[in-house]
Amino acid sequence: MARGPLHGVLVAALTPLGDGGGELDERAIEPLVDFYADAGVSGALVAGTTGEGLLLSRAERERLAAGVVDAARGRFPVAVHAGAQSTADALALTVHAAETGAAAVAVAAPPFFAFDEPSLIAHFQALADACAPLPFYLYEIRQRTGYSISVAVIEALRESAENLVGIKVSDPTIEDLERYLLPDFDVLVGTESLVKEGLARGAVGALSGLAGALPADVVRSVEDPGDRGATLGALRAGLERYPFHAAGKLALIAQNVALEPWVRPPLRQLTPAERTDLEDWLTVVLSGSEWIATP
Repeated sequence: MARGPLHGVLVAALTPLGDGGGELDERAIEPLVDFYADAGVSGALVAGTTGEGLLLSRAERERLAAGVVDAARGRFPVAVHAGAQSTADALALTVHAAETGAAAVAVAAPPFFAFDEPSLIAHFQALADACAPLPFYLYEIRQRTGYSISVAVIEALRESAENLVGIKVSDPTIEDLERYLLPDFDVLVGTESLVKEGLARGAVGALSGLAGALPADVVRSVEDPGDRGATLGALRAGLERYPFHAAGKLALIAQNVALEPWVRPPLRQLTPAERTDLEDWLTVVLSGSEWIATP
């Protein structure tokens, strides 16, 4: 049983942008949340990796969080990613998330610098304290931060941060995931090809970037006891043949979600040839036909 509010199939939400990617498109937040709710997701994370969070200004992240929390109120819980390069910026985002009514705060380790364990413990402790008693989650994604949050850091925080309830793990192997499956600790699987195995081993949910683009497919796959994760892995591989964020937004547009295709530079749009190829692929995927990625 989950300790915190996040469990089941959760969407790592894409962020609607306008003006060539230069501004947050707040008008598109409600249609996007409607689409996710209609797909049957159990919750959402905003301003994470899929949500281009570290490319947005603090003010944009706060407006995005407030808009999604408000639009989702009464329908599904929303966690806000408050990770930032500095403790001061992360603190401000954490406090804002708590004030705006988020169901939880999630924080990735600061990227670029390889912080040691005492530094990380102090950083995460400050953030957990700032939002207490709101549930607090860590976010492990070493292929983006450059290093892992150690189990020793987690164990130290569990002794001192009563609102630390779990972790999202987006590392690439089952061995990576398994070391975080600690007793009485919620693990959310972020790597789609590991979702079924992770759930079988004790994870409480899937927090999926693929669901940001194709939420109904992820919900259907996770809820189908006969699906072993190959479908999700293949769909993720298919979408990752293109710049992922731009392809995800085009996938939403293909499903009649009212948003624009822009991403925040230096993320890039698809070339005309890539877009044509993606549209052909989406026609197959959205028709319900089985599709397997070519290695």
